[in-house]
Amino acid sequence: MKFLGRLMALMLLAIVAVGIYGVWNLATTVPPVAIAPAIAQRQPDAAHGKMVAILGDCAGCHTAPGGEPYAGGVVFAIPVGTLYSTNITPDPDNGIGKYQFADFVRLMRLGVAPDGRRVYPAMPYTAYAKVSDEDLQDLFAYLREQVEPVPHASRAAEISWPLTMRWPLAVWNLAFHKALPFVPDATHDAEWNRGAYLAQGLAHCGTCHTPRNFAFAERDTDGSSFAYLSGASFAGTAPINLRGNEGDGLGRWSKEDIVQLLKSGRNPHSAASGPMAEVVGFSTQYWDDADLSALAAYLKSLAPALGDHAVFSPDETTLKTYLDGQATSTGARIFLDSCSACHRLNGQGAMTAFPGLAGNPMVQSRDPASLIEVILAGSRLPSTASAPSSMAMPGFAWRYDDTEVAALASFIRSAWGNHAPPVLPGQVTDVRHRLGAE
Repeated sequence: MKFLGRLMALMLLAIVAVGIYGVWNLATTVPPVAIAPAIAQRQPDAAHGKMVAILGDCAGCHTAPGGEPYAGGVVFAIPVGTLYSTNITPDPDNGIGKYQFADFVRLMRLGVAPDGRRVYPAMPYTAYAKVSDEDLQDLFAYLREQVEPVPHASRAAEISWPLTMRWPLAVWNLAFHKALPFVPDATHDAEWNRGAYLAQGLAHCGTCHTPRNFAFAERDTDGSSFAYLSGASFAGTAPINLRGNEGDGLGRWSKEDIVQLLKSGRNPHSAASGPMAEVVGFSTQYWDDADLSALAAYLKSLAPALGDHAVFSPDETTLKTYLDGQATSTGARIFLDSCSACHRLNGQGAMTAFPGLAGNPMVQSRDPASLIEVILAGSRLPSTASAPSSMAMPGFAWRYDDTEVAALASFIRSAWGNHAPPVLPGQVTDVRHRLGAE
């Protein structure tokens, strides 16, 4: 029996040793990348690469406010600390000036830098893995040939040990990352496939709009489940559900409504705010009409998400209550005093100048963080070529306490036919603390 026990112990130690060696080997080996042989003979198109950069919103993440284009420094708050985007100009010491094309592809598809360092998946390589060789080659040419080099050192992440160790990210990739190219679906037409390629790849819509699991991995990256683009809680905000739900999703929007918001930052149903306003400002307003139409067609094809989602059924009871002088709740009184001049007593807003609140997906989102943030800190519409007026809403953090803001948000989420859960004062406290809006 002693011999058998020792043998089993040795076998267990051997298995553990092999496992440790395998993980270490995985973490320290620079993985190869697959690039089509024909790419070596292809002449890259830097002009098209500039459009690829716009489609991927590269400037939005790699250009700090007031900073040089693509020199990095944009702040990203993640659950484990703070990240700063890197310098992707062709500077040889601080940017990508010494990269070979294979190095660039490895970073974009696998999240591995030339020195073998793993990058945090806040960089959406899980989406960029689907980008074609041709688009990556053109993007690389644009960044190398047409972007000015900036000698600005990338700022180190502010994350506490042991989460600063990068080798576990190799295991994370093995468990959660599908490094597979986009494959067109033959059951759909060319426009739908272009929209799917943009949403799942270059535009990386799922990075913000798809819920994540316990390990901060997107629950779906290829649209194969109802979780894809079903709304999320991300970086303290709540990107909306982009599926076909009629309350907190895009079910009531037409294809043209989606195009209008992406092009101008506003439409009859809603307006871009927070990070989405930046996406419109840096990226989607510059897309050509065919790509906007393709993305809209793809989004409109997504079935409603499953589970408990808010619904919307137009109702004039709220307006009649106001007209009868019976709107006496705290939330209703605050709305009348501070919100109704722009958003109207019927919750319809004023065309595209002031967004409507009735049936607005952001208002009815499962997570009310974005609505709370707009109430506390205000919001500003992006200035775009098709809608240059950058209309702004003031914040009310100075005027109303957490209980009052919760009452106002709860009123908005239940008025005019909205049917979303009430907001608790503690939820307002959390957002106020994050914003520093004391």
